[in-house]
Amino acid sequence: MKRWLIVLNKIIETKKQEVANLVLPDPVQVEKVSFLEALANSNRMLSLIAEVKKASPSKGLIQRNFNPVTIAKAYEAGKADALSVLTDEQYFMGHRAYLTEIKQNVNLPVLRKDFIIDELQVEESARIGADAILLIGEVLEPVHLKELYEQAGELGLDCLVEVHSAETLEQILRVLTPQIIGVNNRNLRTFETSITQTKDIAPLIPKDSLFVSESGIYEYKDLTYVKEAGAKAVLVGESLMKQDNQQAAIGNLFGETSHAH
Repeated sequence: MKRWLIVLNKIIETKKQEVANLVLPDPVQVEKVSFLEALANSNRMLSLIAEVKKASPSKGLIQRNFNPVTIAKAYEAGKADALSVLTDEQYFMGHRAYLTEIKQNVNLPVLRKDFIIDELQVEESARIGADAILLIGEVLEPVHLKELYEQAGELGLDCLVEVHSAETLEQILRVLTPQIIGVNNRNLRTFETSITQTKDIAPLIPKDSLFVSESGIYEYKDLTYVKEAGAKAVLVGESLMKQDNQQAAIGNLFGETSHAH
């Protein structure tokens, strides 16, 4: 268990160094799309945030033939509602350029998935074309999270505020009611995953917040489980990324007998 806590702490230390050396890029000209509205208006039983992800610290390399734009287009063809793009280089083999390239080629709203700990990263996210950012409750003090959340709002970015524990959510709700709350079924301290986490935390999610279940979703029965628990959307990465055809993978996940080629 301690090993993963060490990894998380290491990631945050790396982020602090990155922020210290961060040079803001020139803003890219892309059309902003509302991440919140896309999730609120799905055609399916649950909205899908499909994740573009090459690797992770817990799984290593997930997708060998990694072309971010090709994957994003396959997700779009599979009728994902939104995309999540890993921009962390050191631990997830991501890049901020992937997000920009995807935004330039796909019409879906894009969430920047990274460990955001500083105002500069929020500004950077807006400049590279993100429509939304991830703010991790287990990584940020509630008051600091609120400051980043408000800054994001001023820049026209939605925020997916992610928590793993009930305790973290309760602390955040004392200072802020996020429009979108994600429950990460993966414990960031042990990296063990269980979708029962969604059900455990569901009673604490404010009625006005859009409720997203993240991680550990592999098949249709998992979707049914988190929907019954109250989730309105799911964030799915690894189980889609591991397959050869991401468009077909979405159809399979939702039990749609699509013969996508």
